Amino acid sequence: MIDTHCHLDVERFDGDREAVLERAWAAGVEAIVVPAIGPDAWEPLLEWPAREPRVQVGLGIHPQLVPSLNPADDERHLARLDALLADPRAIAVGECGLDAASGQLERQARILKAHFALARKHHKPLLVHVLRAHPQFRALIEEEPMPEAGLLMHSYSGSAELTPRYVKYGCHFSFAGPVTFAEARRPLDALKSVPLGRLMVETDAPDQAPHPHRGGRSEPALLPLIVEAMSKVRSEEVGPHVTANARAFFRLPARP
Repeated sequence: MIDTHCHLDVERFDGDREAVLERAWAAGVEAIVVPAIGPDAWEPLLEWPAREPRVQVGLGIHPQLVPSLNPADDERHLARLDALLADPRAIAVGECGLDAASGQLERQARILKAHFALARKHHKPLLVHVLRAHPQFRALIEEEPMPEAGLLMHSYSGSAELTPRYVKYGCHFSFAGPVTFAEARRPLDALKSVPLGRLMVETDAPDQAPHPHRGGRSEPALLPLIVEAMSKVRSEEVGPHVTANARAFFRLPARP
């Protein structure tokens, strides 16, 4: 299994990060993608794959962080991001996106468009967060050329009706802990609507812990619970497919 979205670098893992990794490998996780939240994380994350090749990283600016950053620094941050994305240790661009609950959506959109341009320039896939902003995101992708390396909608929050529109643009979709919640009709219906070849899985750790750990800290070792729930919802075994999809999308080497 490949955890396509896990914030293993955040403070909530400071006390037992190595133990978390050991539990992940023991649970059958063979790779973890850690997307940066903001500029302070970029250089430290780039050092990680050399220590542990099974951990790979993306670099970007999370939309929820945007209001806390000085707008005067946006261009400087994006120029630095451009330079760092030339480093092959960064395998993806993101996390980036649109989050209506965080405010400053117009500024978020400008920064997201810059991430699109960087993904196209550096030929790297784009990891996108969209929350309560699907109309704005649909409008953006109608105007913005898609990265050739692909776009992954992390923890997909759109409806089943929206899925075909995103598929038309070449999007891929990842699901996290909420697909294990019996009452979560929207993500369950959306999960059923995604073509198998565009489907991936994630923990979004430390958030969105799956049942029966809901409300606690999520971690990559819980990924099998999510894969099992996805298979049950779709009435088909998804494990080998989501792993192969993630390996191809992120251009990860085949398991020895």
